[in-house]
Amino acid sequence: MGTDPRKIREIARDLRKRLTPAEKLLWEELRNRKLGGLRFLRQHPIGRYIVDFYCAEHRLVIGLEGSVHDDREQKSYDDGRFAEIQKRDLRVLRVKNDAVSEDLKGVLEKILSFKRQSVLE
Repeated sequence: MGTDPRKIREIARDLRKRLTPAEKLLWEELRNRKLGGLRFLRQHPIGRYIVDFYCAEHRLVIGLEGSVHDDREQKSYDDGRFAEIQKRDLRVLRVKNDAVSEDLKGVLEKILSFKRQSVLE
């Protein structure tokens, strides 16, 4: 992905229109501060990357990962991407798409635990 901020914002806008089923399911639970009053943005640019969900107040990035992320090359790219994001003093929660569809309540609890951790810090 290039580093032109306008291009990245354009790609993010397009991605918001084409959410995966897992992203749609999780977004329904996160939108409009439904989860613990947390305000999330979806498909949000951070530097040269676009993250699935971002809560600025708690500096939390959520990345959903489907089977494409199991590929060794993609996994290496993702590891580098999230390492760079963490250098911005952001916390990253990586969640498998299957977890969203099979245990949505557990995923939401994990997100809330990140909120509790940030309040204690």
